[in-house]
Amino acid sequence: MDPQELASLAHLRRARDLIDREYARPLDVPTMAQHALMSPAHFSRRFRAAYGETPYSYLMTRRIERAMTLLRAGMSVTDACMTVGCTSLGSFSSRFTEIVGETPSAYRAREHDAVTAMPACVAKVQTRPSRNGPSTDVVPAVPATGTPAGDTGNGAGKVPSRIREAGRTAAA
Repeated sequence: MDPQELASLAHLRRARDLIDREYARPLDVPTMAQHALMSPAHFSRRFRAAYGETPYSYLMTRRIERAMTLLRAGMSVTDACMTVGCTSLGSFSSRFTEIVGETPSAYRAREHDAVTAMPACVAKVQTRPSRNGPSTDVVPAVPATGTPAGDTGNGAGKVPSRIREAGRTAAA
């Protein structure tokens, strides 16, 4: 990577940090692009190439992630919607359902005992919403052989290798 590409990534990271920090306030692409020292169109293209989703999509995913935490804590759907910076309950509910796979009310009503038993750093990773369907980062049960369920031992299982290694380490 040349120095110019590294500088560009640093500017994109600055904008992503802005989104992570200021997700609850009104943010638009021109404001994000200004923090990245790029034009809005160039910023959108570069952000998508670097992070795999558009800046607005990333912002909404972060808002939904924060809303999930608030809903698990018992906050009402309307209050969670407004707290994370969404102004339309209908749009929030639609996006929440699209990303999480269930309505905010159903998510709030469901038991979350497993999440509360996890350390916060693990819970954050395990509950992070994903537009690519259900997360595959859950470590499967490890049989007595030390090979995760579904793993043939040749690395051809459906679980990423770092997860397999974590499962083996935990079983040892």
